[in-house]
Amino acid sequence: MARLALLSVSNKTGIIDLARSLVEEFDFDLISSGGTAQALKDAGLPVTKVADYTGSPEILGGRVKTLHPRIHGGILARRDVPQDITDLENNQIRPIDLVVVNLYPFEETIAKPGVTLLEAVEQIDIGGPAMLRASSKNFAHLAVLCDPAQYDEYLEELRQNNGIASLEFRQKAALKGFSHTASYDQAIASYLADTQQYTLSGTQLQSLRYGENPHQPATWYQTGTTPTGWTAATKLQGKELSYNNLVDLEAARRIIAEFTDTPAATIIKHTNPCGTALGSTISEAYQKAFNADSTSAFGGIVALNRPIDAATASELTKTFLECVVAPSCDAEAQEILAKKSNVRVLTLADLSNGPKDTVKAIAGGFLVQTSDDVIADTSQWQVVTERQPTDSELAELLFAWKVCKHVKSNAIVVTSDRTTIGVGGGQMNRVGSVKIALEQAGEKAKGAILASDGFFPFDDSVRTAAAAGITAIVQPGGSLRDKDSIKAANELGLLMVLTGVRHFLH
Repeated sequence: MARLALLSVSNKTGIIDLARSLVEEFDFDLISSGGTAQALKDAGLPVTKVADYTGSPEILGGRVKTLHPRIHGGILARRDVPQDITDLENNQIRPIDLVVVNLYPFEETIAKPGVTLLEAVEQIDIGGPAMLRASSKNFAHLAVLCDPAQYDEYLEELRQNNGIASLEFRQKAALKGFSHTASYDQAIASYLADTQQYTLSGTQLQSLRYGENPHQPATWYQTGTTPTGWTAATKLQGKELSYNNLVDLEAARRIIAEFTDTPAATIIKHTNPCGTALGSTISEAYQKAFNADSTSAFGGIVALNRPIDAATASELTKTFLECVVAPSCDAEAQEILAKKSNVRVLTLADLSNGPKDTVKAIAGGFLVQTSDDVIADTSQWQVVTERQPTDSELAELLFAWKVCKHVKSNAIVVTSDRTTIGVGGGQMNRVGSVKIALEQAGEKAKGAILASDGFFPFDDSVRTAAAAGITAIVQPGGSLRDKDSIKAANELGLLMVLTGVRHFLH
């Protein structure tokens, strides 16, 4: 008797070619439901509808199709258990050797603007997960495929093993089946959950060489079924990405996402920007960012908000860099960058799309917060000094404030000409960060802008900044002693602006 394959897919990519190979090359009979059966029939392939096979019509508007003993008996039967075989024979059930199932597009549905709860609920698959779990459980006796990317590998398994997929392949496919249903259920639970429950799941994308240090194993997981963010990036060249590369790339993405209207470049070391700048061209922006701290830029991570052109590529090859990411890269630039074959060059069309939440593990649980994606609005800022900002100063203050948001607290950023010239971050006190940033800026601090991610509890940092030549300060405000800092700024002829928003980054 011919072997039996059950095909029931929402994503029909590759299903016709797979079905044709199953029938013509390996003599499978096909049963299928709904739209999949129609697609196979339209392609001229012999197929039996599930309703005809079970003798039970689809009911409840298609909600019940495959939930039937002739389907699940055929999937769950153990071929080495005599009673199971007897039960199949007594109930006229054929054993099913292959199950090909993928699920209703729930995540794609809830991602659509304005989707209603009713629309979301109708995209909760029932029969699909039931078949996936049943066939994954019985991997010792059949194969299950839930991703079109598996089709060619499965056919090759049949060709190399006398028409039977190896146990190793079937077990690996079962794991993918369980992972798929787990991720699917997780998405549904997250959508329906209130603040009393938070769920998180991912599918292993690849094992990394190690984590932050060589003694720490690490793995990269993808959330959701559709690649987004870094899982959707294209690596044009270079070595495999490391754990630290990915962490730094995400930090670079967050900064570069702040700037959309003007060519911008940032260089990251250990998640902090050592140089960020705007320019009239992307090449100019990168050169300004690099010159801001060329020492720290060595071995850095570069993010650009414009495509890499030949001029920028030439500049990028002048120093050792770990990674470069941009929306795209033209052919001439790729040829130039190829001379530095070890540098990882990635393209990611949408550098602005980041996670809605941030999650941090702690002993016994984890913490969840919404991402700090508030958009700076200068119309809401308060000028608290006698001196008022010019348009140019306000633009510089905004630039400094956007960069400061992404420096580890306590964060101080000094800028001039839309370029960072001093960055102090991660210190135990704000005074220390001010000193580091001003020392790095040196003589360039004269006439520059200073941004602080938190308020000044005393006026000492304001006086230190003025002594170095700083002319304007942007900070959140909110200290009980704001008046002392404002008084000092007025006394020293400084401009001070309060944003009313704090940007601590721990």
